[in-house]
Amino acid sequence: MKKIAMAAIISFVAAISLTAAHVRHTYGQDTGTKAAKPYSPRIGDIMILMQIRHAKLWFAGNARNWELADFELDELKEGLEDIEKLFPTIEGVAMPPVIDALNDGEIAQLTKAIEAQDRAKFASAFDRLTAACNACHQVTKHAFIVIQRPTAPPLTNQSFAPQRRSAPGGPHKHKH
Repeated sequence: MKKIAMAAIISFVAAISLTAAHVRHTYGQDTGTKAAKPYSPRIGDIMILMQIRHAKLWFAGNARNWELADFELDELKEGLEDIEKLFPTIEGVAMPPVIDALNDGEIAQLTKAIEAQDRAKFASAFDRLTAACNACHQVTKHAFIVIQRPTAPPLTNQSFAPQRRSAPGGPHKHKH
C-alpha cells in the first residue's frame, strides 16, 4: 500500500513538473521573453486533479468527515466549472449539458448524502458519480480511462479522520 501511495505522489509531482517545463518551453519563459499568451491547463491537467479530488472525496466520506467531504465535493464542482469554460466541447461532445446533468443528478445526490451525514447514501451516490465519470469517458472516446473507488489514499500526509472542534463552525466553502 505504501508503494501505491508513493507512486501516486511521484506521478503527481512528475505531472506538475512536466507541465511547468512545457509552459516554460512553449511560451519562451526560459529565455526571458514575454509569453505570447497566458497559460491554460490542458484537459489532462484538470482531470488528474479531478481524479485526486474524487479519491479524497471517497476517503473523507468513508471516514465520516463530512466537512472535508463537503469541501472536496465543492472542489470537484469547481473543476467541472473549469472544464465547462475551457473545454466546452470534447471529442464532439458538448460539455455544458453533461456537467448540468452531473450537477442535477450525481452531485446533488452526494450533496444530500453529505448534508444528511449518511454514509450508506454517500457510498451509493459516490458510486453513481463514478459510473457517470466512466460514461463521460466512453462518449468522449476515452473509454480506456476507467475510474473506480480508490483503495488507498492518494496522499499519505493528510488525515481523513474528522477532527474535534474547540469552537463552533460550519462547512468551509472555498470559492475563487
